[in-house]
Amino acid sequence: MALIDLQGVSKKISMKNGEMGIIQDASFSVADNDFLALVGPSGCGKSTLLRLIQGLDQPSSGKILFRGRPVTTVQKQMSMVFQSFALYPWLNVRENISLGLEARNVPPEKQTELVEKYLNITGLTGFEEAYPRELSGGMRQRVGLARALIVDPAVLLMDEPFSALDPLTAESLRDEVLLLWEDPNIPPDAVVLVTHNIEEAILMANRIIVMSHRPGTILAGVPVKLPRPRDRKSQAFYDMVDYVYSLVTEKK
Repeated sequence: MALIDLQGVSKKISMKNGEMGIIQDASFSVADNDFLALVGPSGCGKSTLLRLIQGLDQPSSGKILFRGRPVTTVQKQMSMVFQSFALYPWLNVRENISLGLEARNVPPEKQTELVEKYLNITGLTGFEEAYPRELSGGMRQRVGLARALIVDPAVLLMDEPFSALDPLTAESLRDEVLLLWEDPNIPPDAVVLVTHNIEEAILMANRIIVMSHRPGTILAGVPVKLPRPRDRKSQAFYDMVDYVYSLVTEKK
């Protein structure tokens, strides 16, 4: 059984002059231990798909299953990491990380234990009392990652999490996310990454779903069989970048 299964998912929104199609007839699945990347032009519905998968919004037609059950409400076994960090500026690092635990009524002593664990895992030890305004972009994104992981999600949804970072910081965080994903003792079971960066998708993912211009349809599912760690200077890597780029820029 697939961990996540999308079956003919379409999404339309109401506009002044009628309905606009955002996603059309999208079907794909996400397996346990999968690392899936969604790529495509701006406005093709990639971020909307993440919201639908987590149950933050509902499709206009089709259905989404999580572990065989229809997604009809927000899925507590999924967490989201956002491009914009989405931290509360009046809370310090420790308080931002523990928000999800408080919402789930986790006892205070267990909260303390888990916060210390994920401060260490995400390289934030020593920054517990800092506020978001005192942190670099990379450190703020680490807080967002720790907050997502601390609730032990089965699925980590990442919406362009590295696009607001400088290249060196982004590269470092990509490597750290891959190490977390490969560690069986740390959540999540699967990752779904939205990105405009084709090289990033190939560096990180096992599979790439390529979407068309709006309304976003699935153009291709591309397996990434390059050995890890991936060498972006290899001919095989260049060839795959060219192939995925040709799919993204293909005219409907």
